[in-house]
Amino acid sequence: MSAVKPLEAVARDRVGKGAARAVRRQGQVPAVIYGGNQPPQAIAIDLIRTRTLIYAGGFRTTVFEISAGGRKVRAIPRDFQLDPVTGVPLHVDFLRVVAGQSIEVEVPVHFTNEDAAPGIKQEGGTLNVVHHTVTVEVAPESIPDAITVDLTGKAIGDTVHVSDLPAPAGVSFVLGGDEVVATVVPPTVLGAEVEAEEAAVAEAARAESAAEAEAEAAEEAAKDEAAKED
Repeated sequence: MSAVKPLEAVARDRVGKGAARAVRRQGQVPAVIYGGNQPPQAIAIDLIRTRTLIYAGGFRTTVFEISAGGRKVRAIPRDFQLDPVTGVPLHVDFLRVVAGQSIEVEVPVHFTNEDAAPGIKQEGGTLNVVHHTVTVEVAPESIPDAITVDLTGKAIGDTVHVSDLPAPAGVSFVLGGDEVVATVVPPTVLGAEVEAEEAAVAEAARAESAAEAEAEAAEEAAKDEAAKED
């Protein structure tokens, strides 16, 4: 479970596009805290801090204790917007964390021990991941950092379903148990086609070299014969 992280913020009394642009010019990111049967609270958070948290990973599964306007509130990021060109954070939405509530959150799926999977290590197969994250219902204080899947013994054709995922205490999966998370698939036909094409090109190159050598030999023989006649 991720530890609760502190996050300093500044309360905003103005909202709207103009106010948001002004906040960004000051090196901050406009944000809002909502939910918990309370009115939304507009805040601004430091740009560099926000960018670091987002790109470090696990942003949407981290509970923050946000200090703003002399008050502290626990909240979890529900969404954020990035500039499509620069990747700079433009806005963040936070959901208040209320004691006793459960929330739905996307948790990353990590796969381990690929070297111990015969279908990958010995047979040259590939792990085809269908879901890199899974949605779980969980109390905010029990959000896992990730769901880890052990691939030991997996052969080509083996499939990992949601029902196969290890569920930490207090965690319920939203997807149905028969939903496919990943499959070990055989070497691709495309790969075989590429290998065949490369072999054909190499063979053609060898044939061309042999033809050139034969032509040179014939030319030399012709020269020798002409010299004898002279």
